[in-house]
Amino acid sequence: MEYIENKELEEKEIRGIFTDMIKYAPSKLCGMFGNVITVPIYTSLFSQAEYGLYTVSIALLSFLCIIFSDWVGLAGLRFFRHHQLENDLPKYLTTLVAMLTINMLLMFGLSFIFRDNIYSFFHIPFKYFFAVLFLIIPVAIRALLSQLLRAQLKSLSYTLATILNQFATIFLAVFFAKFFEMGAASILLGMGVSISLIDILLLYQSEILKIFKFQKIEWKFIFPIIKYGIPIAATSLSAWIISQSNKIIMNSISGFSKAALVGVGYSATLPILMTLFAMITVAAIPRIYNLYEAKVDVRPVITKFVGYYMLIALPVITVMSIYSDAYVHIMVQNKPEDFIMGVSSIIPWFAYGVFFLSLTDYTTLQYHLANKTHIEFIIKLISGIVGVALNIVLIPKMGLLGVGIATFAANFLYCLLSIIISIPTLQISFPKNMGVRILAASIPSGCLYYIFKIYGQNIPEIWQMSLILLIFYMIYFFACRKYINISQ
Repeated sequence: MEYIENKELEEKEIRGIFTDMIKYAPSKLCGMFGNVITVPIYTSLFSQAEYGLYTVSIALLSFLCIIFSDWVGLAGLRFFRHHQLENDLPKYLTTLVAMLTINMLLMFGLSFIFRDNIYSFFHIPFKYFFAVLFLIIPVAIRALLSQLLRAQLKSLSYTLATILNQFATIFLAVFFAKFFEMGAASILLGMGVSISLIDILLLYQSEILKIFKFQKIEWKFIFPIIKYGIPIAATSLSAWIISQSNKIIMNSISGFSKAALVGVGYSATLPILMTLFAMITVAAIPRIYNLYEAKVDVRPVITKFVGYYMLIALPVITVMSIYSDAYVHIMVQNKPEDFIMGVSSIIPWFAYGVFFLSLTDYTTLQYHLANKTHIEFIIKLISGIVGVALNIVLIPKMGLLGVGIATFAANFLYCLLSIIISIPTLQISFPKNMGVRILAASIPSGCLYYIFKIYGQNIPEIWQMSLILLIFYMIYFFACRKYINISQ
């Protein structure tokens, strides 16, 4: 691809990314806070076995969403701008809605035919299986509408909907659990009611009904959507295998109580960290698509934001890992010490696994821009197979530690392959200057950690964690700028 020089457009879009990051920040920070408080709320509200049942039910929900709905919404984001420029959005939206409807009907049909296989694989009662099937309808609608909202660059509207959904789900889940004693099913019911209300709000915010008109389905639109979306679904399924198969395998070996430990470790890391780190990608990716469609070289922009990601992610994940016991004590309420120790043993493995998984949002962007998502599927599939193999081998021998090692290894392999297998015209560089700055700032922060370890027994660990992060960023933004004369 031949790139054109358009510094003015590039600078405009970069400024737009930072502006959108500020607009998206409340939704991501509130979303992160919501994910943080759900762990102590749900672990104190439900028994260990009930929490395990909820964890496995959500694994089934995400499995069905990956296959039948999520990829339609992502295709809506990817090609929205193209069809907007072509002035054929009504026909494009008709095609998307038709494909989503067909997928939902197909899901119900296949789920009924293979219901016995699903029961035996996930080990969940019928009422939970039934609840998940109907929950996917509002979830699928939300997935499509939220991606269309992102495509329209309506970041504030997206933020509002996300915040309302997060806290409405928590409130309704607690309400149903307290007053109707529905157990873990109360969370699923709370999600269903909350997301249905949010779907109505998203219809209003996106103003899609003003654009959408039933048109004849354009078959020429279907093939690009399928070509782009199916590999994404397959890739997401491979990611599901990495992040969720450990719960299924642990449940089949040791029951819902042990699966709950994996579920808490997962809930205390991946949703929280991914929500925080997505503050960059949710703002950057739509505008990077715009730059690419304008034939501007996006590689320097992506490289720059990889550096920003490392600056945010590495210190947070490192502190979370070295203080994993204290972190789990904060997150988990009213559970015995062996529960706390079991979860804390996998936190570092899960946390650094999330670091490499989030990094792939940037390293695999090249496949999305070039419409070669089949490459992402292949490398994710390889990583997923390795992850499952390691889970099968390590969980019976090492228990929870085996889960952590397998999850980290699969995510690291995925990131490594996405760096090695690159498209020449879209290959990004490692932000070396940013890496040097991060390394320089980490040395005194590491020294402070050892001082706390020797002399800081009387200092609460939450204060130690906060001070280490504060010192790191102070040194980075002041000392490094003064003594390391490099550009970002």
